[in-house]
Amino acid sequence: MKTKPLRVGKVTIGGPRPAFILGPCVIESEKFVWRMAKRIAEICAAEDVDFIFKASYNKANRTSVRSFRGIGVREGCEILSAIGRDLKMPVTTDVHSPAEAGIAGEKIDMLQIPAFLCRQTDLLRAAAETGCVVNVKKGQFLAPWDVRNIADKLIAFGNSKFCFTERGTTFGYNNLVTDLRSLYWIREAGYRVIFDATHSVQRPGGAGDFTSGDGVLAPALARAAMAMGCDGIFMEVHENPARALSDGPNQIPLKDLPKHLRMLMAIHAAVS
Repeated sequence: MKTKPLRVGKVTIGGPRPAFILGPCVIESEKFVWRMAKRIAEICAAEDVDFIFKASYNKANRTSVRSFRGIGVREGCEILSAIGRDLKMPVTTDVHSPAEAGIAGEKIDMLQIPAFLCRQTDLLRAAAETGCVVNVKKGQFLAPWDVRNIADKLIAFGNSKFCFTERGTTFGYNNLVTDLRSLYWIREAGYRVIFDATHSVQRPGGAGDFTSGDGVLAPALARAAMAMGCDGIFMEVHENPARALSDGPNQIPLKDLPKHLRMLMAIHAAVS
């Protein structure tokens, strides 16, 4: 089944050009996230890439109670809204409760539903009722065809502006595996699908009190996903992943982003 295009600001998901969701894992500080947004915008303009800027205001699912969480929903959404307005780009962030969805829905272009919360009916209802575009991360515990039930909920709540993001499937302890057939099956069901390259290479809790991962594999999986056929690529990027306050082992170094975007655009052109 052919997917219908979905507009998020000036970016189209499911159109003739691939969409990208790019940004750091978390808002480490206001100065940091502005610096990242400006640099990513410059790179994407130079590479003629359409992108949505992503950063989290709160990491609600950290492995350790001692891990950095973020700056909070109201301050975070104010910062992201200002970035989107001043840099003329759509922005997205993840929400974790109906109350957060209501707050973020007033400031953010696309609301992201975290993978572990993808079946939470009250959260889906709250996100749908904002009228925002909703991006649902497919849970690590779900089969690709199970997203139909999530889609049915969103449609029942009055919102048909949604897409799904594939981010790997639980494969034994502390490991994920990417089944690229998932991208085909989700699109065949009539839904727009993004591939999350960075979270697909996580090793959840793999370092005891924090999540490790195989960040070097993220660009390779992104290339495979683009060749397989998807509507866009999600990649978290950081100016210095080794010093990132969250998910450093899986983020793409900012300096490498241009070459990865060029390769992914070339693959898309070849398979389109």
